[in-house]
Amino acid sequence: MSAPVQVDWPRQDFSRIPYWLYHDPEVYRQEQERIFKGKAWSYLALEAELPQPGDFRTTFIGETPVIVQRGKDGGLRAMVNRCAHRGAIVRRETRGNASEHICIYHRWCYNDQGDLTGVPFLRGIRRQGGMGPDFQTADHGLQKLRVASHAGVIFATFSDETEPLEQYLGPVFTGHLSRIFNRPVRILGYQRQRIAGNWKLYLENQRDTYHGSLLHEFQSTFGTSRATQSGGVTMDDSRRHNLTYARAGTDNDEEFKALYKDNKVHESKLRLEDPSLVRSVREFDDDISLAICGLFPNATIHQISNSLATRQLRTFGPDEFELFWTLFGYADDTPEMTQHRLAQANMVGPAGLISMEDGEAIEITHRATKTEPRSACSVVEMGGAGPIVNLEHRVNDIAVRGFWSGYARMMGFAPEGAAQ
Repeated sequence: MSAPVQVDWPRQDFSRIPYWLYHDPEVYRQEQERIFKGKAWSYLALEAELPQPGDFRTTFIGETPVIVQRGKDGGLRAMVNRCAHRGAIVRRETRGNASEHICIYHRWCYNDQGDLTGVPFLRGIRRQGGMGPDFQTADHGLQKLRVASHAGVIFATFSDETEPLEQYLGPVFTGHLSRIFNRPVRILGYQRQRIAGNWKLYLENQRDTYHGSLLHEFQSTFGTSRATQSGGVTMDDSRRHNLTYARAGTDNDEEFKALYKDNKVHESKLRLEDPSLVRSVREFDDDISLAICGLFPNATIHQISNSLATRQLRTFGPDEFELFWTLFGYADDTPEMTQHRLAQANMVGPAGLISMEDGEAIEITHRATKTEPRSACSVVEMGGAGPIVNLEHRVNDIAVRGFWSGYARMMGFAPEGAAQ
């Protein structure tokens, strides 16, 4: 593993983030090495997407293409989707069912566990050509990953040293996954969103507890997310994962309108032709109506009223990433509830009433900071600086600083005496 880059942190509490960390190619290369291929569990898919033996999905961990599959024995497998021969993508489909995977280039064949089972002309033709006598098929399978699942959510890691999945997630986040995936789910569809920005800007955005009611006028106007609602932010002990939550109906409409007008945020004139779009049907005993759960390094699981989805982040260099959205409901939903969830899915995705604005905010930030000197920094100080602790209010940057704390430790360049 290469030596970590050197970072001159202005502050030890991650309340100042150097802009160059979003743009530097060497930082990005080391992220692939130390995080995505390092000691992290990355989200792959939902077990509901692989109901039958032989079902597979193609996906990514960082930039690395991956196949995740339910084997003939019912077990889960994950392997790098790259032929051991010349490096070609083996499976180009998004999903399917197969007992073997054959590379189109030279027809090398692998079984559902990633073992190499066939090489055309292995011993040549008419005693000419072919592989040498020391070539062993057992040495040239697809690279296999460790796989684990919790509450039907599938993760994989490249490292044999990564702690068990439940320990990596911690009790708050295993509990939240069990809360969301409390019964069998039904896949409702997929969306993909490309954003011209650095992937870390999205993880910041997703951990930013108060931008929702400022950037997203739709959310604040119709009460799906307001800073005046009760809620807070919870992180795991490593500060890598976060849960931002709120409870609709816990604030006063008049207070909200006056506060946002006085702060020159907006005085919304938005109206809905169909108010049922923002109707929230209670599904959980805790009355939480908004829960944005970020699982480091590549997963977000959201509950926005009755819209449920996973978002997988896929990196494409320091200047671009993709969000792959998997929309789901529950297998026992009525047809009316399924339609309600699909209607609320209009809030998210590339043209979503909410997500479209997140993408734009990230892109304008990325463009504006690209040419700044190494001394230029962002200010991450809402809610106070100093120790990084859970807070029971939403006007804070605490989870953003928590992300940088966990990230910097994994990258090997956390400042001496860094805030925990």
